[in-house]
Amino acid sequence: MNPYLDKLQPYPFQKLTRLFGEVNANSSLDPVSLHIGEPKHPTPQFIRDALIGGLDGLASYPTTAGSNALRLAIASWLHRRYQVPTPNMKTQVLPVNGSREALFAFAQAVIDRSKPDPVVVCPNPFYQIYEGAALLGGATPHFLNTLPEDNYALNFTHLSEKVWQRTQLIYVCSPGNPNGRVMPLAEWQTLFEMSDRYGFVIAADECYSEIYFGDDQPLGALKAAQLLGRSDYRNLVVFSSLSKRSNVPGLRSGFVAGDAAVLERFALYRTYHGCAMNPAVQTATIAAWNDEIHVMENRRLYAEKFELAIKELSPVLPVSRPDAGFYLWIRTPIADTAYAQQLYRDYNVSVLPGSFLAREAHGINPGADFIRLALVAGLDETREAVRRIAEFTNKL
Repeated sequence: MNPYLDKLQPYPFQKLTRLFGEVNANSSLDPVSLHIGEPKHPTPQFIRDALIGGLDGLASYPTTAGSNALRLAIASWLHRRYQVPTPNMKTQVLPVNGSREALFAFAQAVIDRSKPDPVVVCPNPFYQIYEGAALLGGATPHFLNTLPEDNYALNFTHLSEKVWQRTQLIYVCSPGNPNGRVMPLAEWQTLFEMSDRYGFVIAADECYSEIYFGDDQPLGALKAAQLLGRSDYRNLVVFSSLSKRSNVPGLRSGFVAGDAAVLERFALYRTYHGCAMNPAVQTATIAAWNDEIHVMENRRLYAEKFELAIKELSPVLPVSRPDAGFYLWIRTPIADTAYAQQLYRDYNVSVLPGSFLAREAHGINPGADFIRLALVAGLDETREAVRRIAEFTNKL
């Protein structure tokens, strides 16, 4: 068996299952789950209809590149959303089966194990796929702590010159998971300059980009590159998904876009990987990217939940609305694991301890004493959950 498998750590939700297994939840209250970022708003009917309407495509093998109509829909959406020149649908866009699958596979294609001790840099806390992709690609993950005192910015000074010289890939997430921060243009400029200096590839995870408040659209990596004169998107690949935007996590549909030279090699890898998108899913995906009305309604629902959650929790917890995304990242008055376990035991509400989303780096676990709340449940469930959380916290 692959010896790198032994380096993988338990997934955060496995740790949570063990933590909750030590106690019994209050069975007099209905359970409310806020620990996992799984959208629970209804899937729009027109996407369901398009999926059914595309079933005739099951009679044919799909191509790795997807249909021209699919790539055109994605390229056109990127143009509309970010006001960038329409990417070349044949060389700068590639459909994928959700951002998770692509974020993992991308490292396997990028990492050059012929070079000594390759490094993959990740934010910390982070989406655990980044670490697993690095380890199974034969690289060493190095973490950049994102801390409240730095406004959750990537602090590039935390890594030594020797580490940067070995870096082949960096994962960034904007809007961030779990803090919801959007990277500003100045931070992108620094990251691009470092990529030019050390030659690493940037994997920009933007799966939360369409959940924001008001008209303040989050800056995307492609837009940042254009503003900084990098119209070739050199060494930059963006990852996006319909899961959060369109409430279709089970559809497993997303895309990568950016540097044509990098995507050419990634497409070659994917041809052998056997991960072409289901033709019916392609049909539904085209419909989803071509419509914004349902996305606006989705944002309205999240904004309503954030408003009520912050109003209920702010008297007892230091809570504020993030730049974007659907998480609240909240410092806890006691240890995060104790807080989550006792809340589950007494009030049957599940939240995720922040320490489960991070690794100890530079002397600290930057997720310790935080919890992540995913405001994915319906409005009534969310209202009940935050009421319980406030009551629980007030008793501590």
